[in-house]
Amino acid sequence: AMMGNNLVYEVLACDPDMADTAAFCAHYGFTLGQAANTILIASKKVAPPKYAACVVLGTTRLDVGKKVSELLAVRRLSFADAETTMGLTGMMIGGVTAFGIGDLPIYVDSAVMEQAQVVMGGGNRSSKLLLNSNELTKLPNVVVVEGLAKPKPDEPV
Repeated sequence: AMMGNNLVYEVLACDPDMADTAAFCAHYGFTLGQAANTILIASKKVAPPKYAACVVLGTTRLDVGKKVSELLAVRRLSFADAETTMGLTGMMIGGVTAFGIGDLPIYVDSAVMEQAQVVMGGGNRSSKLLLNSNELTKLPNVVVVEGLAKPKPDEPV
C-alpha cells in the first residue's frame, strides 16, 4: 500500500485487544525491538501548548525530561493523555502512528533507524504498519535524533 509522500508499507490486521505493544509482539511474533511506538508529548504550563510526536522502540524509554525538552525548548513536558491525543491526531492511544499526524514535529530515535523493519501503529487499534525504517524519513516533519530514548534497564538489548 502507499499513501502521501510515496510511503511504502504493509498493513497488518490486529486484534484490538492485542494493540498494546507488548501484547501485540507476543501474539504476532515480533520482538519489542522491532516495535516503533509513536508517543505524543505535550508541554506543561506553556500557552499555547507545544506538542511533538516521538517515535521510539519498544525496548527503549523516551528521555522526556532532558532530550525532548531541549528539542522543544520547554522545561516541563508530559505524555499527552488519551483525550489530547485523540483531539490532536484523531487517533486512540495504542493506535497512534507517525503517518498523518499533521504539522507536529516528529522526532525519531536513531535506534529506530538501525532496524531494517519496524512495526508501527496503523492509526487505530485494529491495524499495524510494517515498513522499512527508512520510509519514516520521507515524512517532511521527521527529525532523527541521537539519544532520544534510552535502553530500558530491565530489557535485554
